[in-house]
Amino acid sequence: MKAYIFPGQGAQYPGMGKELYDSSVTAKKRFQQANKILEFKITDIMFGHNVEALKQTKVTQPAIFLHSTIMSEVMGTNFQPKMVAGHSLGEFSALVASGVLSFEDGLKLVRERAFAMQEACELSHGTMAAILGLDDKKIELICKTTPGIVVTANYNCPGQLVISGEKKSIENACKNSIDVGARRAVILPVGGAFHSPLMETAKERLSKAIKKTKFLKPNCPVYQNVNGNGIIDPELIKKNLVAQLTSPVLWTQTVQKMIFDGAKQFIEVGPGKVLQGLVKKIDRSVEVLQGI
Repeated sequence: MKAYIFPGQGAQYPGMGKELYDSSVTAKKRFQQANKILEFKITDIMFGHNVEALKQTKVTQPAIFLHSTIMSEVMGTNFQPKMVAGHSLGEFSALVASGVLSFEDGLKLVRERAFAMQEACELSHGTMAAILGLDDKKIELICKTTPGIVVTANYNCPGQLVISGEKKSIENACKNSIDVGARRAVILPVGGAFHSPLMETAKERLSKAIKKTKFLKPNCPVYQNVNGNGIIDPELIKKNLVAQLTSPVLWTQTVQKMIFDGAKQFIEVGPGKVLQGLVKKIDRSVEVLQGI
């Protein structure tokens, strides 16, 4: 069974989407439509070479969403998912690809999410760190026993867990992780503490936007970050999408559940190959491919 997966923030690169734009009339129309919806020429930033401009949350999130959703549309009849999942932001791409959201509504929600998260970042000044080579349970215990706000944020694959929270608390948790045997503890170059309680204000803003948006029943199960389960109920999808901002991304558990439910082949749709690498580390028996 084919499972389609969609990357999140961090998969961006200069020039992303240019090949799609040049080779497909459908893609060109979608990118031009996106420029109008966003009210700025995101294509100039995506197709250009300004790495710093592309790193801005308000640009990064729509850029990755556009690359992923437009690619799935260009794939045409080759895109016939039996199950989908997205990593953090990628969940919005998965919802458009599975028919829950229209392209326009998906982009508007991603724009709102990006601005809400940017706003929350400026209020809280948090950060994130990747802990490598340490058991999840040990990291969870470190988060619980380190003073201040520090929580598990991304269960990416066995031996790679991202933590999120207040800067000083993250620094202390990194030191504590090394002390108990972590191979590495790396502060990430991100704008804030995503998937932590510091995103609470963003959650409120996104919730209002989601309530005003039409969600349809997906044409296949959407495996969501907050619990790793395949969901088809639009109301539950909405609820989980809001909760995702302050909850950990259970990517390892999601992939394991998809495999348990019959996934044999994982196809990454969007920029980069980050998720293919993670899936291989979760279960080497499955096949991983790039979309198109």
